[in-house]
This record gives sequence, structure tokens and C-alpha cells, in this order.
Amino acid sequence: MRRPRTSPLIAVVLAVPITVVGLTTANAAQPAQPVAAPLAAAPAVLTALSRDLGLAPAQAVARLDAERTATKADHQVRATLGGDLAGTWFDAARGGLVVGVTSASAFAEVRAVGAEPRLLARSAAALDAAKTRLDAAAAGAPALPGWRVDQERNAVVVKHAPGAESKARAWVSAAGVDQSAVRYESSTERARPLIDVVGGNRYWTSKYGCSVGFSVQGGFISAGHCGKVGETTTQPGGRFDGSTFPVDDMAFIRTSAGETPIGAVNDYSGGRVAVAGAQEAPVGASICRSGGTTGWHCGTIRYRNATVDYGSQVGKVYEAIETTACAEPGDSGGSAISGQQAQGVTSGGSGDCKGGAATTYFQPVPEILSRYNVTLLTSDGPGEPPGGQCGTATTGSVNQGGTVYEPRATGSYQAAAGKHTACLAGPSGSDFDLYLEKQSGTRWSTVATSAGPSATEKVDYTGTAGRYRWRINAYRGSGAYTLEAKTP
Repeated sequence: MRRPRTSPLIAVVLAVPITVVGLTTANAAQPAQPVAAPLAAAPAVLTALSRDLGLAPAQAVARLDAERTATKADHQVRATLGGDLAGTWFDAARGGLVVGVTSASAFAEVRAVGAEPRLLARSAAALDAAKTRLDAAAAGAPALPGWRVDQERNAVVVKHAPGAESKARAWVSAAGVDQSAVRYESSTERARPLIDVVGGNRYWTSKYGCSVGFSVQGGFISAGHCGKVGETTTQPGGRFDGSTFPVDDMAFIRTSAGETPIGAVNDYSGGRVAVAGAQEAPVGASICRSGGTTGWHCGTIRYRNATVDYGSQVGKVYEAIETTACAEPGDSGGSAISGQQAQGVTSGGSGDCKGGAATTYFQPVPEILSRYNVTLLTSDGPGEPPGGQCGTATTGSVNQGGTVYEPRATGSYQAAAGKHTACLAGPSGSDFDLYLEKQSGTRWSTVATSAGPSATEKVDYTGTAGRYRWRINAYRGSGAYTLEAKTP
């Protein structure tokens, strides 16, 4: 949902039933926060899973481990089964991946990766083709909350208002889709977009507040309904270089000089969850989202390839991720992450985070990265202490909240194309972060980051020839540091 900058409540009332939620609620700058330890030890993930999915901490850890195994198996079978694949989903009760196949001859291959095979009538390609025909006929659809591919039911599911199934059936028939492949679901859902450089933090346009999705090289990604190409943002400052809405709900905001995108997501518990990549988690896996209105909440992935209708005045979004995670006005554009893998940016939904049922839709991250040709920023977490293995050593000191650039004598260094390596060590108990910046004209841009929660960091970066500098930030603690660096 989108919120006016001057009066955060007006749009929620005036835009009913289509309200746009911003992910930023205040103009105060967000303080830097430490990146969390690896997923199994990230307290924010475990706490939210316990709260939102009713899991004990040990159950949450076990589920995350099982989901990581299932995700690996999911990628393996998708790469090898071809036309025999009928869909995949994570079965929480079983604690593993279920793989639908159209031929019993594929059972052995599925079992070989630790998954459970299930014989189904329709291939995943056939279901996607049926949904594509419905998407193509969307202009003639009656008032429907949306439609989706349901892999577990091996069907395309069309949602309709109570008592309106006959209209939905007539539309499906007119679209030329086989009725035997379609299931109908009565729904009172009334979805609306959710609007308002770390994932989940708020930012502002001249009119609205939204949330940062994920940091990428040069800026961050968010929801397209947050702003149009050319619009500017503050906190962080930037400009919409790309924006699409409806059909898709995606945007790329190129940040201004001095902003530092970080490969992490705000957990709204005083820390961050490091982003490790963008591997798609299977249906049924847990997912946690971060946003400026409601903070950090978790749910499960219900479906992929869902179409959601935000109403005649707004339009439809296709190929979305449908989840049980809650969100509210102001959360749009924010991060959705499974474990440490980026899944989507918040588009819209129904319900709220006050305890009732909720449905939230996300624009998948891989499509955004491909559309705008940008690279997701990740964080490798803490590095290793210098010990003469990373290069020539230099020492210095920095106060809490302060910044020092190395080499201090010249402020920067000229390098040929090749690999830059550095190891940083600060005082015991401190949290120092290390960044490699490259000059482009008069602007310095961060090209590599190590921002773990400890006193040691390591950066390895292979780049083109140019002028570079190391930046050391003291997030917590003050004192002497040692920096070992090798440059090409």
C-alpha cells in the first residue's frame, strides 16, 4: 500500500479497496546494524519462525536444515527430469521434498536425490501453458482475486468471489483452457499493493514511503508501484532507473554518491540477516519478509506462478509468489528471504499482522535481476584475522562510528586488472567493517563488502583496472586495527 508523504493515513482510507503501503515510516536515517551469523544461528529467523509458524527453536532449526536439503534436491530434479516433471513442493510434515512426475520411470531418479516421487497426470509445462492462456485473456476476466498454478493439486486454481463460480468458468472456457485442468476456489480476498541501503529499511519518494528490497551493485531493487522511472528517493537517496507496474511489480533504484548498499536484510531485532544468493526455495518452504511498517514476519510459500488482481483501477501482476506471511500498508518493496536466499520483493496482499489470516504476494528476485541486468549483493560474513597471508600490513585506529580510508598517505591507489585481497582485524569485542571502493569520475562506488558482526573481515574482489581505496568503518567499538592488503 502506498502512503502519502504528507499524511500517512489518507491513502489507506481514500484508496480502499486498493491502498498502497509504503515501507518507510519515518525520515530518520537508519543506523548501521551488524550482519547476522550463518542462518542456523540467526536469532531473528528462529524467533520469527517460532512466532509465526508455531515452531519450537529446535524445530525451526530442523526445518531450515530440511529446507536447505530440499532446495538442493529441487534444483537437481528440475535440471534433469525435463518433460516428466509435474511440480515440486516442500512437505513440512514429512520434512522433505515431494516431486510430481508424469511417468513412474522417473521414480528412481527422484528417490536418488532424497525426494519422494508422486505420479501426477499433468506436467509442470502443461500447467504453466494453461495459466499462460489465462494470463493472455486477463483483459476479459470478470472480477477475480487471481489465479495460480497449484503444483500439489496438479491444476490451475482460479479464485472467484462467493457465488461467482459460473462467471469464472465461462471466462476459462472462452480462454480455451481445458476445464479438467482447472479447479475453482471461492475467496473473499481483496488484495492491495503494499508500498511505503539494507533490505527492509524504509525509503521515501516525493509522495510515498516504501521499503528497500535487496541491495544490488549500484543501488537496490524494490516494487514498481513505489515509483516511476525518473522519480527520486531519499533515505537512501537515488533515482528510479527502471520501473514496471502492473503486469510485473519491479523497480531498480540507482543510489546517489555516498550511499553504501549492503548485502543484508534488516531483522528489526537490532541486527541483519546476511544475503547469500537468490536460489528459489520450493513451494511449502518457509519465507520471512522485512518491511518498514510491520518489521520482520514469516510464513510459508503457498504457490509460485500466481496471478493477483489488484482491481480495475490498478491492474494485475503475473507470476508472483503467494505466501502466508503477513504484511501491511508501508511494507511494499521490502525483502522476502528463505534462509539466506533472496526470494522476492513485496508487492501486495490481504489481511494484516494482527493475528488473522493473511496472504502476501512477492515479485520474484531472479526476474528483477535479469530485467535490469544488475547483480545481487551478498555478504560472506566474518573474515579471518591477518597473519601475513593477505599481503602487506598497515596499522591505524578508528573511533566508534568513524571511518578511515586506506592507504592513508595517498587516500587511494591505482591498480591493474586483477584480484584485490584484504584482511582486517580490530580490537576484541569490536565490530569493524571493510569495504573496497572504486572511483568512477568524481564518484566512489562500493564494489566489495565484508560486514560481519565480528572484529575480523576479509574481502576478495577481481576487477578491472582503475583507482581504488579501502574503507574501514567502526560500527561498534574503538581502537587499533591491522589491515593486510594485496593489489594487482
